[in-house]
Amino acid sequence: MLILIIVLLAVWLILSVVGFAIKGLLWLAIIGIILFVVTAIIGFIRRAARSKTGA
Repeated sequence: MLILIIVLLAVWLILSVVGFAIKGLLWLAIIGIILFVVTAIIGFIRRAARSKTGA
């Protein structure tokens, strides 16, 4: 599960960089940033929940 979150974060980061690099794709950068933040939040919540259960 952790590997999936790391891969998704990397993909969203790459999309953001490409969006900022190409002027016409600014919308791609915005979507990439939003998805990056959401994925990071979900990852932290799941990790915190797993550590509370002792798993």
